[in-house]
Amino acid sequence: MREPRGVMSHSPTVFSPAGTPLIDRTVGEIVAESPTLARVFQSFKIDFCCQGGRTLREACELKGIAAESVMEQLEAGMLEKGNPAANPALLPPVELVAHIVGTHHAYLRSELPRLHAMTERVARVHGGHTPSLVEVHEIFTEMAAELDSHIMKEETILFPAIVEMVEKGATSLPMDGPIACMLHEHDDAGAALSRLRELTHGFTPPPEACNTYRALFAGLLELEEDLHRHIHLENSVLFPAALAMA
Repeated sequence: MREPRGVMSHSPTVFSPAGTPLIDRTVGEIVAESPTLARVFQSFKIDFCCQGGRTLREACELKGIAAESVMEQLEAGMLEKGNPAANPALLPPVELVAHIVGTHHAYLRSELPRLHAMTERVARVHGGHTPSLVEVHEIFTEMAAELDSHIMKEETILFPAIVEMVEKGATSLPMDGPIACMLHEHDDAGAALSRLRELTHGFTPPPEACNTYRALFAGLLELEEDLHRHIHLENSVLFPAALAMA
């Protein structure tokens, strides 16, 4: 039986027993098995990373969405067979760690400074008549600093411990505490992304926006999509595997 869920999920995604109806499976596990289905959840604005522990039924009720509509699109997506090799959720833990660092952490190190510079410029030029852009800059600055610290802790503490546990069968670092800390920080990043989406009207620039303004909003949208995939792989795949080994 699953534990009650709050607004934010502070535990890895729960995987359902075999034979569980689709509507009673967790959103996180559905995406873990078929990453392309993330697009379906994104189209309905259903969070599959920080709130991936909710069942499809719970997620639809929370959003006031007809579950049948979501299930229809999910089932259609399941019929389209993808290339299993392209699904990072199927990688063993050590390879998944390398994928996360080489793909998602590398992306953050490249994009965060670029986007930070643009948030600063857009806030300075346009913030006088659009105060929300000043808040966008403030929220992004805080989120970027927290993400820099977050990936450093993963790469120097948690991920080496996971690799050591796989390769040696044991590690001196308890898994529960560090993973709980990472989950909490994922929730913080998810909350910041939600506020950025709200302030930018879904990352939609106004018609009169300059090129930097438009590039910023496009970059924030891409950042949101990459962070959702990134957090999902950790919350729903890597962390449960690490806890199971521990």
